[in-house]
Amino acid sequence: MEIVATRNILIFLLCVTVVAPILLYSYPSAEQELVQDLPAFANNAADSARLNLLPEETSAVLKEPIGDVHTNDSTSIKKLPHDLQMGESREHSSGRVLSATNEGENPIKLVIDGIKQGNQSNYLEKTNATSDNVNPEDAIDVDDSDGKLASETTTNKQEQKTRESSSRIKKKAHVSPESNNQNDGIPSDARVRQLKDQLIQAKVFLSLPAVKNNPQITRELRLRVKEVLRTVGEASQDSDLPRNANERMKAMEQSLMKGRQIQDDCAGAVKKLRAMLHSTEEQLRVHKKQTVFLTQLTAKTLPKGLHCLPLRLTTEYHSLIPSLQQFPNPEKLEDPQLYHYAIFSDNILATGVVVNSTVAHAKDASKHVFHIVTDRLNYAAMRMWFLANPPGKATIQVQNIEEFTWLNSSYSPVLKQLSSPSMIDYYFKTHQATSDSNLKFRNPKYLSILNHLRFYLPEVFPKLNKVLFLDDDIVVQKDLTALWSIDLKGNVNGAVETCGESFHRFDRYLNFSNPLIAKNFDPHACGWAYGMNVFDLVEWKRQNITEVYHNWQKLNHDRQLWKLGTLPPGLITFWKRTFPLNRTWHVLGLGYNTNVNQKLIEGAAVVHYNGNMKPWLEISIPKFRGHWTKYVDYDIVYLRECNINP
Repeated sequence: MEIVATRNILIFLLCVTVVAPILLYSYPSAEQELVQDLPAFANNAADSARLNLLPEETSAVLKEPIGDVHTNDSTSIKKLPHDLQMGESREHSSGRVLSATNEGENPIKLVIDGIKQGNQSNYLEKTNATSDNVNPEDAIDVDDSDGKLASETTTNKQEQKTRESSSRIKKKAHVSPESNNQNDGIPSDARVRQLKDQLIQAKVFLSLPAVKNNPQITRELRLRVKEVLRTVGEASQDSDLPRNANERMKAMEQSLMKGRQIQDDCAGAVKKLRAMLHSTEEQLRVHKKQTVFLTQLTAKTLPKGLHCLPLRLTTEYHSLIPSLQQFPNPEKLEDPQLYHYAIFSDNILATGVVVNSTVAHAKDASKHVFHIVTDRLNYAAMRMWFLANPPGKATIQVQNIEEFTWLNSSYSPVLKQLSSPSMIDYYFKTHQATSDSNLKFRNPKYLSILNHLRFYLPEVFPKLNKVLFLDDDIVVQKDLTALWSIDLKGNVNGAVETCGESFHRFDRYLNFSNPLIAKNFDPHACGWAYGMNVFDLVEWKRQNITEVYHNWQKLNHDRQLWKLGTLPPGLITFWKRTFPLNRTWHVLGLGYNTNVNQKLIEGAAVVHYNGNMKPWLEISIPKFRGHWTKYVDYDIVYLRECNINP
């Protein structure tokens, strides 16, 4: 009996030992239930509201929970992986994004497209690598809030993040088109550029075999190309586009999507794009060359109206009796106490503007004397213009350069050079001579001795002490009498320096590869501008400046020291003999630079239209032309007869 009792007790204990663990592990704790249920919850949420556009995490990539569990009287918080903690928040926010974007066009499409084009597997690996990685919501809005309040529980904290993330996405999703247009960061031609990009894509697709073999897609793309071409037209800004531009853009995008689906020849597309790029670059090079040629041609060509004007004036001048052909106040022409101006030009209308603008701002016009020298062809017309349109109380003198008998080839080396066959051949290529490819240096105006007469001022005005030289493409905006009282400190030339820009330094005008130039001049020295220059004729004679000019001209007989023109020899002749004037006296660039500061123009005493875009030509810069035209009276009968209009 004792043996039987002992055996029963052992069997009972054995049963308890076996059954108790089974019962114990059949009912897990609440904490374990939470851990085990989380992956299933994430899967259920994903099935109900999955955002297919964004790469998502699934239960397959979730990490196992860390075994350490810390209990508290009020809450039970586990040390869970970051991706597991945020699973619920991510799914909720994904569902909200989807509901927000279903209402219209997805405003975050560009970001999503960028994510889809990347390696999604790499993205998931990076997401799982650390618990500090950015969530999908943060990829859309990376401005993370630093002022979040700490919640008492993990659940509240997750809900807080969910609300903030969803609200940020909703704000971005509901931005109105009006507010986008007001954004300063959006270019004013954004839609125009997009339409042109679509045209390029369509042309590439039409050249690919896969699209060519599909007649339906080919017809559709060609139709869309015609529609977009009509839509773009001559538009340069989005405001120039018609109202149906957005519809055409969307239709083209749909057609392009069809083309992308059927073509798989990426190498062919790349080859076609390279060919288009090469062709475009070649066309650009040709067009630039044509632009330079046509600009130079236009600058050298006299408009019909300005050709008619001297003919009409010459006829009128010769119909006058000799007594009416004379200007008043001849006694003022050699008075050194007056303000004397030298203008050498064959452009009648331009010379008239220089005189009119100067007189308009003069405090006492009766003390101003204008000495105009022109050629034989325009001599009668120039005199008739100022006889018919006298400049108030100012004195006018018009001279013919042909009457300067002292100016001949035996005295002036430049006159001898200008009349030589090689020089004429250089300008006009009469015998296909080798000449510079830059048309700027072959402008026939340089053949005119009028341009070089500025180096003979003491001979032209032997009884004057100081002369203000003015080009015919300037406009005077202030009284200039203060220039005569400036002390040039022993220098001959008073001019405004132009060293603010690199191309106005000596090395841009002179050939420093020649040892004669390199030895005597500084390549980085400041240049200065012709157009408004004060010349002290007393110092000129004392330093024998004309002879200096002659010597350098003789050395440059083969054009190896500088190209043709008057500024390079001027820089050499007046080297270390030029006094820098205040910049406000003379502002340049209105004939080539559209970016001249308007405040500089308004504060300048003289504005200069140096360059090819002269104000009397159709190619002039429109916003600067008004400074010149306001000194032209277009009601004058001669201008009306020659159809010269503003």
